[in-house]
Amino acid sequence: MANWYSADLHFGHHRIIDFCKRPFASTAEMNAALIANFQACVAHDDDLWILGDFAFGRADDTAQFESWFHSLPGRKHLIIGNHDDEAVISLPWASTEYMAEIQDGDHSLVLCHYPMITWNGARRGALQLFGHVHDQWAGSRNSINVGVDQWDFRPIQIGEIAKQAARMPVNKHWADVEHGNELP
Repeated sequence: MANWYSADLHFGHHRIIDFCKRPFASTAEMNAALIANFQACVAHDDDLWILGDFAFGRADDTAQFESWFHSLPGRKHLIIGNHDDEAVISLPWASTEYMAEIQDGDHSLVLCHYPMITWNGARRGALQLFGHVHDQWAGSRNSINVGVDQWDFRPIQIGEIAKQAARMPVNKHWADVEHGNELP
């Protein structure tokens, strides 16, 4: 059993292709690529954490939302994002929260759709995982964007996240909010 993380899938959202310069000719192509990429990574007994913005569409299109949901493998958890309406939230997620604090091996994680400057456990090495900003910001030393626009339209695991975090610069506002605590 493993944990996988992702954000900002935006199933069914045609305009996201232009907004984020996604390399797809249509939403059908994008949706199929996302499903194939997730199926290639996530096993049936893995936990898949979607950090917001699972799908975009009309609330009465629940059959399509259900189809996308059931196409993804694993136990699916939703960290609610700004585009996750009642039709998305009411899918049979293993959990739905606005924020979650979990342990993944030796790593303490704070999961939120939105990037934050500080969070519970930040001074003790907790990593914050987020989405929302798509291709605009990859994150910083202790706060990593797990969105599909940053990770070749696939989910990622903590090993990749930790390696990326180690290469990132410290957030330029860290000292403004966490006085006397330098990141390694």
